[in-house]
Amino acid sequence: MSTELPSSEGEKAKSGLIGRKAADKSARTRAREFALQAIYQHLVGRNAASDIDVFTRDLAGFHKCDSVHFDALLHGCIEQADALDTLITPLLDRPLVELSPIERGVLWIGAYEFQHCLDVPWRVVLNECIELAKSFGGTDGHKYVNGVLHQLAAQLRPAEVAAAPSKPGPRKNAAP
Repeated sequence: MSTELPSSEGEKAKSGLIGRKAADKSARTRAREFALQAIYQHLVGRNAASDIDVFTRDLAGFHKCDSVHFDALLHGCIEQADALDTLITPLLDRPLVELSPIERGVLWIGAYEFQHCLDVPWRVVLNECIELAKSFGGTDGHKYVNGVLHQLAAQLRPAEVAAAPSKPGPRKNAAP
């Protein structure tokens, strides 16, 4: 058994030394990951939600997720797909059909949580969706997801967004 640590970034990524360790993930984070994979199956394979649900519950690690949150996301997103698309579409810079299934699924999850999971702060929803897009999506998909969901948060949770302190930018006239 080798005790050497991976030397390259690629080896570190494969070994799980970059990013959040699986043991550090919350049950809700895991629920979002499983929900995204399930929504992807729906978007790409047009599989029924009930079939996807049964399949997903048999996957390794599912027992560690918040199954109630998974149910809400999977079934809520699929049942409200048209309404979620209607919310998202005006914020896009391209036709909805040009989004990758991962981006679309992440946007559905974000929009659904903004509307129905009011116990989850908007910044948590935004951050979790960005992390999903980073983990499962294309190279810069997370930036796109961030831009769209940030606008959607302001639309769906205006008081909460307005009350949140903005991120401090670089200070001008700061002493070196």
